[in-house]
Amino acid sequence: MHIAKKDVPVRIDVPGATARQQGDFGDVTGYGKMGAEYFSFGAGTDITELLQGLEGDRCQSPHWGYVVEGAITALYADGGEETSRTGDLFYWPPGHSVRAEEDTDIVMFSPQHEHGAVIDHISQKVNS
Repeated sequence: MHIAKKDVPVRIDVPGATARQQGDFGDVTGYGKMGAEYFSFGAGTDITELLQGLEGDRCQSPHWGYVVEGAITALYADGGEETSRTGDLFYWPPGHSVRAEEDTDIVMFSPQHEHGAVIDHISQKVNS
C-alpha cells in the first residue's frame, strides 16, 4: 500500500501548519521494538536474489516508510508490483522484495527483530 502526499487526508490546515493523517496504515500488533532506517539504493538495484533462503525467498518484515527521493517498487510473491515515488508514504506487508527504479532514498520504520534478521541474512550473502 502506498499513498501520495496529496492523497493523505488533511486533518488540520491553518496558516503556517498542515497536518495530514492516513488511518489504518498497517498493523503493528504483536511486534516489539521498532527500528528507524534510512536506505539508499542505486538505480536498478533489485534485492530479490539476496533474499533467497528466507521464508518464501522474500522479506517477512513489514515496513512503513517514506520515499525521500526517487522511485522504488515493492515486488510481491503473487506477481503484483507497487511503485512508490518521491513524497509517497508506503506500507509493505511481509512477503515482498524491492527494486529501485532510479537512485532512491527512503526512510522506513520496521520491527527491529524481524528486519534485523533480514539485514543480517543480506549482509552474509554480500560478504561471502
